[in-house]
Amino acid sequence: MKIQVRYFASVREKLGAGETVQLDGAQVPRNVGELQDWLARQSEAHGLALDEARGLRTALNQTLCMPDEPLSDGDEVAFFPPVTGG
Repeated sequence: MKIQVRYFASVREKLGAGETVQLDGAQVPRNVGELQDWLARQSEAHGLALDEARGLRTALNQTLCMPDEPLSDGDEVAFFPPVTGG
């Protein structure tokens, strides 16, 4: 499964604009929350930027969503802090 991940505001400052992740095998995240957890384990920088305690908001295919929103191949997931500037 291939997912396009985008980062905004302070998350983007720490991780860049985004990345495409190829998810295969038994540990494939089933939903947005599991993807966030999976990404947070990829590096120390990811762990700090995507820490659940930061209260990040998520969007799936440009629509705000909850962590339990299921993922499908080709989805776009965005992570951003609760307040962003213009």
